[in-house]
Amino acid sequence: MTEVVVGNPLLAFWRNVFGREDDRPVRRSTLLVAAASAAEASATIFLVMRRMRAPLIVLIVIFAVSVLGLTLIPGQDLEGDPYRMGFFDAFYVMSYTASTIGFGEIPYPFTYNQRMWVTISIYLTVVGWAYAIGSLLALLQDRAFRSALALQHFTRKVSRLREPFLLIAGYGRAGELLGRSIDALGRRFVVLDANSERIDDLELAPLHADVPALAADARDPGHLTVAGLNHACCEAVVALTDDEETNLTVVMAAALLRPELPVIARATSRAMADRMRAFGDPSVVDPFDRFGDHLRLALSAPASYQLLTWLESGPGAPLPGRGTPPRSGRWVVCGYGRLGRELTADLRAEGIEVTVIEPNPTGPEDADIVVGDGSEPEVLERIDLAHAVGFVAGTDNDTANLSLVAAARRANPSLFVAARQNRPASAPLFSAMAVDALLVPTEVIAHEVYAQLSTPLLWRFIREMPAQGDAWAADLVDRLTQLCGPELQVLWKVRLTPQEAPALTRCLPSGEVRLGDLLRNPEDRDEPLHAMVLLVLRGGRAMLAPDDDVVLRTGDELLLAGWAAARRALGRILLVDSVLEYVVSGRRVPTSWVWRTITRTPVGAPAERPTERTPS
Repeated sequence: MTEVVVGNPLLAFWRNVFGREDDRPVRRSTLLVAAASAAEASATIFLVMRRMRAPLIVLIVIFAVSVLGLTLIPGQDLEGDPYRMGFFDAFYVMSYTASTIGFGEIPYPFTYNQRMWVTISIYLTVVGWAYAIGSLLALLQDRAFRSALALQHFTRKVSRLREPFLLIAGYGRAGELLGRSIDALGRRFVVLDANSERIDDLELAPLHADVPALAADARDPGHLTVAGLNHACCEAVVALTDDEETNLTVVMAAALLRPELPVIARATSRAMADRMRAFGDPSVVDPFDRFGDHLRLALSAPASYQLLTWLESGPGAPLPGRGTPPRSGRWVVCGYGRLGRELTADLRAEGIEVTVIEPNPTGPEDADIVVGDGSEPEVLERIDLAHAVGFVAGTDNDTANLSLVAAARRANPSLFVAARQNRPASAPLFSAMAVDALLVPTEVIAHEVYAQLSTPLLWRFIREMPAQGDAWAADLVDRLTQLCGPELQVLWKVRLTPQEAPALTRCLPSGEVRLGDLLRNPEDRDEPLHAMVLLVLRGGRAMLAPDDDVVLRTGDELLLAGWAAARRALGRILLVDSVLEYVVSGRRVPTSWVWRTITRTPVGAPAERPTERTPS
């Protein structure tokens, strides 16, 4: 019975739908959602048929009556004898007449009766065509039809994807920044957003690849399925909408329909983050919590914070400046909302005294808060801002934050000022204000999601990098800028396996190949490659910025930063035996089969390390 089911595709389909849970490859709920989504995507043709039914019937009736009239009205042949036109001739005449082509009268000149009937038919067909064209134009402007057409086009584009892609729900500022960074890496993504204007802007965005995008509600599991949730090439789901309930729904749908997919979601409250973590193990990004962590890192290790922000910004990002925030003294936080609470807790965890200003405090925990407007002089005098070292303008209003920064600097010009920017349109104003630390929640979210999705090794490096110390980070920044310049170039991963590095893996068992041997120019081994290894992952243990003397082993994973040309050169070294032989030993070996046969040079022979090296 099992062989019959497997051999019959129809029986296999029904077995997948109604079979036992333990031997069913696709969940029944996923299949039903996909079927409903496919029916919704194919509704365009039914909508066209329903809306155009009456105009088409009118045209068909007019055409049929006109053809029938020509066959019934007698004509005359060339001798004057009566002649009746056949159905084919009548159909032919009405075809070129109704289509306004007008070839002429066949097979004989028409009588006055026939010409009168043709004249009536002409006006009838004009009326019919006007009615049909008007109905068609009205259909093209109909919102339901345009939505169905967009859904069908979107479904077709997603189904044709044959490479890994990300499903991004929400294409606001955070989604836009993430999409550009992902596109710069040469990876594909699909977008769902309820705002049609954002989808229109995406169509005009200067991206390398065509991005399937649909204006739809991400809370509908059917829309998520159409967007590729159950697609075999979907590698991750990212929920970045402004509505946290929508993000929670996306997390729920992904956990229930595709539990093996990694999910990253945006949340700005601990309660919502806990609700999301109840469904699997999603990565929850809280911009306020992350900014608090970043501020603590900037206070204790400015170089580490500089390196972190540089790597999270993506390829092409300039090296940010290294700030000098005060490590001791009293801070003033204006606004005790979500950001204010996180910053206050983080600063107090570092042993820093914090004074909070809030015009409308709520809750018993706010008993020690100074009530008032931080931009008023009497409030600033009451909190003794002149003796403070840091000031945070963290309200949810950009105008209020700018006024707070101006008032604080007027009272104490030496303050270290941090501010929150809520709207992208306010960016020029905050740039002109030149605050020391600027929080843009959408950018914090985009940078962290990029760090997690670009390569897991980068996320591992960012998490473990602060423990190395600030001096180590400062030295790494200097080395990286000397090697690759002041702009971040390319980040990529290399796995030392027979599939990705066949030439190298044949030499690794000898234990003679060191990390520094690979980072050489394949044209001139005395010149180093413009690339640096940031991390080596071996058996779950990470080595950050390893030395050149590290002996490589099969299965090692390397995270590198450098120029695109260095990436191509390293690819040649890992794939071509003769190139690897040259950069490791300095010995040039023949590449063609003829010369290898003449010189009796085996392919993939273990490389001999030179006894003396020319200084590079």
